[in-house]
Amino acid sequence: MDRCDGWGRGMDENSEHTQPHIDSIAKQEHAFLEKRTLSERAGDRVAGFAGSLVFVMIHALLVLAWILVNAQGVRGIPRFDPFPFSLLGMIVAVEAVVLSSFILMRQNRMAKHAERRDHLNLQVDLIAEKEITKLLQMVRALCAHMGLTHIAEDRELREFSQATSVEKLAQRLDDTLPVG
Repeated sequence: MDRCDGWGRGMDENSEHTQPHIDSIAKQEHAFLEKRTLSERAGDRVAGFAGSLVFVMIHALLVLAWILVNAQGVRGIPRFDPFPFSLLGMIVAVEAVVLSSFILMRQNRMAKHAERRDHLNLQVDLIAEKEITKLLQMVRALCAHMGLTHIAEDRELREFSQATSVEKLAQRLDDTLPVG
């Protein structure tokens, strides 16, 4: 069924409406990535590589080779870290500290970015709430003007057409949520 009122269209047909939003989001993400310092870019690469299967495989092979060389011996390579492989343990521990630092730095930066995104979402939500409230007020006024008082005076519609106080809503949320 072909509809010309704009409803029921597929995503491809609505792309001219959504594409500017997608472009804006992509632009913000690119700007975020471009603002990174050289050390942040390097840290992101290290953290990204440390979280890959290639990294795990390389480490598994290196540890296996280390153990083979130091437990059984390999012709031409002297044993340099006898069982219980104290040097290997120390190297792995230092590497874990360094890698966890890179990962924590990346997570902190990503958390700040997510927090910024959350603030932007909140602003958009507040604008949308204000617009919807105004539309409901207009609908009630139109209904009242047309003599549709049963709709204009509907309790739920009347309640929804009142302005929402973000401060009161936040306080009610704080009072309702469990502490801890």
